[in-house]
Amino acid sequence: MNFFSNIDIKPLPQSISYKDTIMLMGSCFTEHIGNKLQDLKFNVLQNPNGILFETASVCRSLNNYLDNKQYKAEDLQQFNELWLSWDHHSRFSHPQPEQSLNGINQSQQQAHAFIKEADWLIITLGSSFVYRLKESNSFVANCHKAPGTWFEKYLIPISEQIELLDNTIHRLFYSNPKLKIIFTISPVRHLRDGVVDNNRSKARLIETVHHLVNKFDRLFYFPAYELVIDVLRDYRFYDIDLAHPNYAATQFVMEHFAAYAFDEPTQNLMKEIKQLVTARNHKPFHPGSNQHQQFLKQHYAKAEALSKAHPALDLSAELSYFKVE
Repeated sequence: MNFFSNIDIKPLPQSISYKDTIMLMGSCFTEHIGNKLQDLKFNVLQNPNGILFETASVCRSLNNYLDNKQYKAEDLQQFNELWLSWDHHSRFSHPQPEQSLNGINQSQQQAHAFIKEADWLIITLGSSFVYRLKESNSFVANCHKAPGTWFEKYLIPISEQIELLDNTIHRLFYSNPKLKIIFTISPVRHLRDGVVDNNRSKARLIETVHHLVNKFDRLFYFPAYELVIDVLRDYRFYDIDLAHPNYAATQFVMEHFAAYAFDEPTQNLMKEIKQLVTARNHKPFHPGSNQHQQFLKQHYAKAEALSKAHPALDLSAELSYFKVE
């Protein structure tokens, strides 16, 4: 008997390699992919504004990166003794406005330089719901736990999402002709919207993305949403909140993403790097023992050989850790 539905995921026509630079943007599920790629020593930049859930915020942020927008004091709002930006995650909030602006603008400059040279952009969309600040009639990326009465909730139509993304993609391709984009839909269930509205929201994202993938030859779709919702299809693959995929589910998705995005030599290299990273995280009981010194020498030799064979790899942290004085 076959207990799982099969999804035929065709590999990318041009696989991602360690020579490539990768920007990732979007929902919290983006960071599952981004953190894994970062751990495996890919050159990545993820969520320069912090987590973004919906199309309007993703497009606004990307356009701001292209423009190298620098935020000013009037772009900030003071709430709960913190200065914050409605475009950014709370990690940029600070009691001092200058500190908040410094963090935001440094991230903006880094993203501006990175997106102009990036080989890949991975966008994970999580919701079609956006929040409009009533005072300014503008959409916000993060409500920062401000009173709900400050905002108006809005379900973006498919046509509006297509227009937003279409305009942004044209700008991206004009600015960076080598850029390729992978879209995914987050399998995280936004249960606060209710089950029915969560499904309406996801359906709009899926239709929007597939319309664009069919239009542009440098756009691709990876079915992370379908792998969790339609293949795993079981609450045991969700965390206790019944909304976020658990470790087993994210590992399952990452295994399929590796087969989708990387050729066999790259996957083999990823396995070697994972062994080095795991060894580096090893906590010895007796660091001064001859056995541990031998362990360090062996892994230093492996890291050195990999570094020479693959100059694009940054194994400086591993080489420093394994080096025996």
